[in-house]
Amino acid sequence: MFERFTKDARAVVQGAVRQCERSGAGSVDAEHLLLALLDRQGSRGSFALTALGLAPEERKESVRQALGDARRRAGLSQAEADALAGLGIDVSEIVARVEEVHGVGAMSGEQKLRESWSGRRTFSRGAKNVVEKSLRIAVAHRDRHIGDEHILLALTVLPGVPGEALADHGVTHEAVTRVLYGGGEARAAS
Repeated sequence: MFERFTKDARAVVQGAVRQCERSGAGSVDAEHLLLALLDRQGSRGSFALTALGLAPEERKESVRQALGDARRRAGLSQAEADALAGLGIDVSEIVARVEEVHGVGAMSGEQKLRESWSGRRTFSRGAKNVVEKSLRIAVAHRDRHIGDEHILLALTVLPGVPGEALADHGVTHEAVTRVLYGGGEARAAS
C-alpha cells in the first residue's frame, strides 16, 4: 500500500515514527501521525490546516497540549472523561492521585517505556486504522495516490483523541473536505 503514498504522506509516516521515538512510546499511534502532520509545510494537508486557521504555532501547541492531556488521562478523550463524570467518576482526581503516588505521566505508561524500549516501532491499531481509512478516503475521492491530506481526513473522521483535538480547533472532516475538494472555499492545488 505504501507505494501509493505521495512523498508528503510518506514524510508524515516517517515523522510519526520520529515523534514516537522522541516520546519514548512503544508503538506509533494516531496522535503521532497528527503531530507529524502538524509539522508539515508546503503540502495539501498543511494547506488545509492553514486555511482552517491551524497554522500559527500557538494553535499547533494547543493541539499538542490537548494530546498530552489525553495521554495523562491514559488516552481517554475529553468526551470519554465527561461521560465518566456523568457517572460520578472524576478522571482528573484519579489522574492526580495516581501521579501523586507514581509520578507525572504514570497513567500514560511512558515512564516505563522510556526506560526499557529499544528497537523498531510498530504501528498501533489506531495508527493502522488511520492509514487504512486514508486509503478508503482517497479511493472514494477517486484520487490515484494517498496524500497527507487523506491522512488528515482520516484523523478527522475516526473517533478518538486526535479527531477531537482537531475538531476543538475547527478542523472537522466537513471543513477539510470543503477546503480540499470545493464547496465555495479555496482549493488546494493538486
